[in-house]
Amino acid sequence: MGDTLSEKTKDKYHKLMDEIKQERDELHLKAHLIRSEVRDEWEEVEEKWRHFRSNSKRVGAEAKGASEEVWAATKLLGEEIKQGYKRIRKSL
Repeated sequence: MGDTLSEKTKDKYHKLMDEIKQERDELHLKAHLIRSEVRDEWEEVEEKWRHFRSNSKRVGAEAKGASEEVWAATKLLGEEIKQGYKRIRKSL
């Protein structure tokens, strides 16, 4: 696979997760206001969020054997989620 994740990379992962969680939590409070044309995107981004969270065991602090490739894929997914939430926010 590749080298195991460094502590710095794990910290970056947790920071990314915290940023996404904060954005998600703020949007979740406004979810009842989301217009029907945004609902489909909300559900798509929420599915990605669930997948991102499920990866936390592989990339989080307890993931001693996680590779840089896993981190790269997870980071890309996290960025997609952030962009999805930004698009939703603009639509509100």
